[in-house]
Amino acid sequence: MSHLPWQLIDYLFVVGHTALILFNLMGWIWETTRRWNLVTLLFTGGSWLLLGLFYGLGYCPLTDWHFNVLHHLGESGLPASYIQYLVERLSGLIISVKLADTLTLTGYLAALAISVYSNFFRPPKKD
Repeated sequence: MSHLPWQLIDYLFVVGHTALILFNLMGWIWETTRRWNLVTLLFTGGSWLLLGLFYGLGYCPLTDWHFNVLHHLGESGLPASYIQYLVERLSGLIISVKLADTLTLTGYLAALAISVYSNFFRPPKKD
């Protein structure tokens, strides 16, 4: 069987998952996307914590599904962190799991704090 469908799914995951990560980090910037940004951040945190109770802290179904696709493509020895994988795939740099986890958690908590502030505490724009 051809690897083409699996390769297409792989590229869709790289683009889609990366887009979600970037939206989580920066979606609070635009007033029109602030509510959706908070929703995606809460779903992300919920996945990491609630699903993490069953699958391990920090569990992300998108990572799990993408890594399954990569296994179908013959990939092995994938890192524990999706950020590690993404940094290596997109830049060729290899970072430690500790650095990846620190960047991930710091970025998430900063984005969550800014999103909560932007959605609930920021004074309304004056026309």
